[in-house]
Amino acid sequence: MTKSIKIRAQSREDLDVVSSLLQDATIKVCDLAYLKGVRRFAAVMNRFLWETGAGNKKKPMRVRTGFRAESILKASYQNIPFSDPDHILELLALEPKEIIDGNMEICLSFAGYASIRLEVELIDLYVEDLSQPWRAASTPDHVLK
Repeated sequence: MTKSIKIRAQSREDLDVVSSLLQDATIKVCDLAYLKGVRRFAAVMNRFLWETGAGNKKKPMRVRTGFRAESILKASYQNIPFSDPDHILELLALEPKEIIDGNMEICLSFAGYASIRLEVELIDLYVEDLSQPWRAASTPDHVLK
């Protein structure tokens, strides 16, 4: 049994850790939500377990994981097919960027040139595993073409 992840990210360094934990997570479009009234972005995803060694080719594992970002000023989307709620996105990375007025932008980059850009007042992210891990069908393969 692997240990569950429950972390809070409040700095660029923390964001790097979160990005590495969530690399190759799969997310259905219907499991994304921007809650403008409470300034929160949330997603439920199937996270690949790179950190435990369970992500090896002999025994690849995934776990259901919740992700939320607070203090969201604006969310924008590129190439996210909201008309297909069962479409599966593969998360590549979370990337912070400074923007002109002192706020920060966190970009969730997905395979296939899709992205979600979150303009935030500050970095305040939460990641928590919600289930026991299960055997994954395969290990993500990163091949440059």
